[in-house]
Order: sequence, then C-alpha cells, then structure tokens
Amino acid sequence: MSEAFLPRRLSELRNLRLACSSRYTAPSGASGEAGGTKASLREGAIKRVAGPEGRRARCAKAHLITLALVTMSGLARADASKLPPEVGYNYGETEAPRTAGMGSALRAFSNSTDALFMNPANMAATRVYHLAAIAQIWPEASRQTYGAAIVDSIVSSSKLAGGLAASWTGQDPSGVDRSAFDVRFALAFPFSEHFYLGATGRYLSLQQNGYPRGLFDLPPSLAAGGTHGSDIVQTVTFDAGATLKPIPELALSIVGTNLTNPGNSFLPLMFGGGIGFGTDDLTIEADALGDFTTYGSAKARAMVGGEYLVADHVPLRLGYRYDQGADSHAITGGAGYLDSAYSIDLSVQRTVAGPAATAIIIGFQYHVESGGSLMPDE
Repeated sequence: MSEAFLPRRLSELRNLRLACSSRYTAPSGASGEAGGTKASLREGAIKRVAGPEGRRARCAKAHLITLALVTMSGLARADASKLPPEVGYNYGETEAPRTAGMGSALRAFSNSTDALFMNPANMAATRVYHLAAIAQIWPEASRQTYGAAIVDSIVSSSKLAGGLAASWTGQDPSGVDRSAFDVRFALAFPFSEHFYLGATGRYLSLQQNGYPRGLFDLPPSLAAGGTHGSDIVQTVTFDAGATLKPIPELALSIVGTNLTNPGNSFLPLMFGGGIGFGTDDLTIEADALGDFTTYGSAKARAMVGGEYLVADHVPLRLGYRYDQGADSHAITGGAGYLDSAYSIDLSVQRTVAGPAATAIIIGFQYHVESGGSLMPDE
C-alpha cells in the first residue's frame, strides 16, 4: 500500500460526507441526452444523482469507504507483532534444531556446531569437521534468523578445537524494526577425556528503527524508539564454559554468557549449567539458567529434554522450557535424518502458557569428517 493511498481516500471520504450531509442543487440548463457536450453530459450525470436517491447512494459509498479504510488500517496494524520484543528476540540466543528440539537443554551434551552456541567447551568433546546452516522463523514475533557455522576439532595436532559462526536476524519490521548481525569465534581444549574448557568471542551489531506498534498506539520518545539507521549496540563480549565427564555417559557443565556484562538486554549477563546422561542412542538432559539483565532483577529458566536415535538414522527429540521472566511454559519437539555425510533437522517450539509464540528451526549440517568421541588413547 502506497503512502499516498490512505490520505487520498480520506480526502474523498470527506467530500462524500459533505455531499451526504448537505443539499446539492445541480446547475440549470444541463442536458444528459446523447449528443450533448462533455460538460453537459457531466452536468446531466450530476443532476441525475442530485436527488434523494443520489444522496443515499453517496451516503452508502461514504460508509463503504469508511469500512474499507478501517479494515485496511487494521490489516496494516496487524503486521506489527503483538509479542513483547524480548520474547521474539529470545535473549539473543541462536539455537540449532537439535538444541531447540530438546527444550534448549543441551549445555552438557552438545557437540559440533551446537556447542559453538551453547557451550564452547563441548566443541572438544568429539573429533569432527562440520559445516552447518541454520534458519529460524518466529511467525508471531515476525522474526527471521539465518546463519552458518563451522567447527573443526580434527586438523589441530594439539586437539585444540575451533569454531566460527555468523548470523543475521530481522525482527518485526512493521513494529520494533530490529536487525542484528552476530559473529562468534570459539576455541576449546580437552585437558583430558574427562574435562574440557572453552571460550567464545562474540561481536554484535544491532539496529532498532521503530517501536512495538503491536503493543502501543502512540510512539515512545525518540530515545526509546532507537536511533534510525545507526547501531544502538556495537560491541564485543565473550562466553565461557566447562564440562566434566566423570564417566562417558554422564556430563556436568557450567556456562557463562556475555561475561563482560554489557549492561543491556540485547546481551544479557547469564550463568547456568546442565547435567545429562547419554548413550549411543539416548540422551537426557536438564539445564538451569539465570538471567541477570533482561528484566532488571534475576530471572530463572529451567529446561529439560531428551533425544532418541531410531535405526541409527532418525533422531526424535522432545523438550520443555520454563521462562520465569516471560512467565511462559513451552513444549518443543523435533526430528531429523542423520547420515555419515550430512544431517537434516527440523524442530518446533510452542508456548502453552504465557505469550503465544512459535519458533520453527531448520538446519543442515555437512560432515567433512567425523572421528567420533574423544578417546583416552588419542
């Protein structure tokens, strides 16, 4: 819809209302018969609709235009998300399908490119060289995220694992109009087959050119609405994690996120961890996390999830997530296909209590090389 369309229709509506509410006298001497001049034809047409029937027609048209304008205005406003921006932003976290399908409970047993986003220490848990592409769609939040990642824990003779990821996010272009570019570089080292440490450097550039139109009728102050065309966040921070595996089937992890404490909700300071049990076919994990920035006071998140590998090729996932800050409960699920050369995954997250939000996460991973778990004799 062009910017000039609504003002033009409003002007026509005002004219019709004026005609509807006033008596109109047609010019005398007009003739609407065939063969008359253009002016006479036009005047004749006016004369024919200038009576009570014509006024009723004009009134009907005015009411129809009013209804159409109200409807179109409602449709335009419906484009803006009605969710609180922090719900759609999801604390700036990028979740791969496996993570999302397990309710975000994967800080203990993540690996490969999943670990790059959840717990960098776990990049060193397996010997892999993987490339990944990720897409996230949040319909109610009007958010899209697209990213790519690479993790290599094979090339280095010292067993040092490295990872690089980049993603772009666009959120609610008809409302808060937020866009972000996120780059991460991570390193991890296995001090033994039982203990890994890792850290991630993160760069975030974020713009916000609007305000939550789906929640507020009137715009906030200029400062609260962002700075049009300029970054409101452009900074570097880091995450760190550690994982302990006393036995191969048991993992305990701790993770700190945005540890420079940037002091804004786009990069909230968070501490958490997880405990998980895993075999070749089954993984079960429970995580807890504290957010110390987004809501002004500390808020907790609790997550639990499981994964079962069917016939060595089809992972099935289920999870649950509680968010105290958003006062929401969500269930998650996902499935995929796993091959020695690649994997494809799809997960869906949906709140069942609290702000109604859905997230659809799709991922593709190409396995350049996979060497399995880190072994004591390696």
